[in-house]
Amino acid sequence: MLTVDFDRLGLQPGERVLDLGCGAGRHAFEMYRRGADVVAFDQDAEELAHVRDLFVAMAEAGEVPLGAEADVEEGDALSLPFADGEFDRIVAAEILEHVPADIAAIEELVRVLRPGGTIALTVPRWLPELVCWKLSDDYHNTPGGHIRIYSDAELITKATNAGLAYDGKHYAHGLHAPYWWIKCAVGVHNDDHPVAKAYHRLLVWDIMKRPRATRWAERVLNPLIGKSLVVYLHKPAASESADLDQSVADAS
Repeated sequence: MLTVDFDRLGLQPGERVLDLGCGAGRHAFEMYRRGADVVAFDQDAEELAHVRDLFVAMAEAGEVPLGAEADVEEGDALSLPFADGEFDRIVAAEILEHVPADIAAIEELVRVLRPGGTIALTVPRWLPELVCWKLSDDYHNTPGGHIRIYSDAELITKATNAGLAYDGKHYAHGLHAPYWWIKCAVGVHNDDHPVAKAYHRLLVWDIMKRPRATRWAERVLNPLIGKSLVVYLHKPAASESADLDQSVADAS
């Protein structure tokens, strides 16, 4: 289940890409399949071990283009072990809502992104997330859980203040918001509740089969209650930055 639109991100084969907070690796695997040189980055060593194993299995099964590379890296989002401008593309999916120093994390992402490179930031969307918080304290009051609810404007402003240029946004996973509302209403850890179990089966079926009816339903629901906000930005090249500075000076 992908949140990021890689065509919109501009991903090309052979580019060096970073998946920050990769988790189980869903975006890293897709970028690898598309022929990128992928670094899956996280602070969970156990999860990274599984991601590395699947990278190896994908290569052995011939699921990736010749020359594509993938590796994992454990570390801290506030101190990335990479050179300035090392990456062509960056994905940071559903991670910033967990990070107390989110501005510092964004600044690190800007540092390691090359001028002209693009980045996709995704976070839980304000309204669906607010409903979850209202329904259940257990949803967010957990170690390593969500510590803030972003509005679109807040995320975009923090990113542009860090030196990125805004390119656009979309919302994703409209079918998933009701599932989390149900979970919060019946108990976040109550996986055996019949309504939660039934809706979970629906989501698994949708992910596996991707029928036309649910694809249409999600397209309708995404603008209304899409669970995730996805923001696309780029790091201005030197010439673009100079043009922007000149425009500001002319306006003043």
